[in-house]
Amino acid sequence: MEFSTKTIHFNQPSDPTTGAVVSPIYQTTTYQQEGPGENMGFDYSRTNNPTRKRLEGVLAELEGATHCAVFGSGLAAEHAILQAYLKPGTEIIVPQDVYGGTFRMLHKVFEPIGCTVTDVDFADLEAVNRAVTRQTQLVWLESPTNPRLLVYDIKAIAKIAHAHGALVVVDNTFATPYFQQPLDLGADLALHSVTKYLAGHSDLIQGAVIARDAAVFEPVGFLQNALGGVPSAFDCWLTLRGLKTLELRMERHAVNAQRIAEALEAHPRVKRVYFPGLSSHPGHAMAKAQMTGFGGMVSFELDGTPEEASAFVSNRKYFALGESLGGVRALVCLPCKMTHAAIPAKTRHALGLSDTLIRLSPGIEGTKDLIGDLIGGLDALGARTAPGEEALASSI
Repeated sequence: MEFSTKTIHFNQPSDPTTGAVVSPIYQTTTYQQEGPGENMGFDYSRTNNPTRKRLEGVLAELEGATHCAVFGSGLAAEHAILQAYLKPGTEIIVPQDVYGGTFRMLHKVFEPIGCTVTDVDFADLEAVNRAVTRQTQLVWLESPTNPRLLVYDIKAIAKIAHAHGALVVVDNTFATPYFQQPLDLGADLALHSVTKYLAGHSDLIQGAVIARDAAVFEPVGFLQNALGGVPSAFDCWLTLRGLKTLELRMERHAVNAQRIAEALEAHPRVKRVYFPGLSSHPGHAMAKAQMTGFGGMVSFELDGTPEEASAFVSNRKYFALGESLGGVRALVCLPCKMTHAAIPAKTRHALGLSDTLIRLSPGIEGTKDLIGDLIGGLDALGARTAPGEEALASSI
């Protein structure tokens, strides 16, 4: 079954009672039992719900897996993995470029209880190999990363981690299962902020954890029920609706991102563009090797001041200033003040996250409109004034 056919047909038959071609929402909390402990697979919707179960089956299939647990948010999904596998005295290794919410959870929640968080340049495989120890439980990576879209060799990193007995978690939010299959590359767990591309319409919050190995998945599945951080049946139904157009949307996102990246790279007010589809990107070859497309995200360094960067992102016509990504409407954000504000400025700067780094999530609007919005904003900034030039001009 092809990918787009799976999103529409897998685990989603017409309703046998009415013939409805769209699966119904099971908006119920409890289920009638035939006898104490005797039910038809459902007893309470925190534990299981038919709509949620249908969604979990589809997401697992799209990642080439057999197990999936969906949660009320991407961070709730992250927390379940971390709580399942990190204990006081254990270690997690993460890349230097990591989502701000992940950074906050690791350093504000898990470090205080005695877990060690080690950040490594994942482009340096020798450094990764040196970093993994007997205490390492998880090797956690995003690829492409948020926000600089760095690309790492998932297969090689998984091989290193497994040689030391550690599990590998890949946040596949940016790539989606349409463009990348991390479990095929050796990852043990795939993570998604379903809120983003999978749901695709900026109208729900949700996360998912996906695995092939039942033993690896079981601790996460247990915590889904034990902690109760599950999404509503309606939100699960909305995600099923969004998934039906995932392939179409991702193709359009990718086309828009590629053309935007090329236009930005040619503009004098842009210092650097981060997009794996550009030959200038350091991860271009690796992206071609392990992905089937380059995704829909673009980031760039403005050649200007932080104040100019703030003004630029605040005054776009089609790119709404917002924290999320992956929706049908284009979004722009300034990570230093928004998505990655939880990372101290000194740490951000040391990791290469400047105050003029701008992240774009092109929607599925017309390509010319999106490019015009960005280039028009850059042109409006005028020519870059060299340091000291302003002071010199005012003294004459």
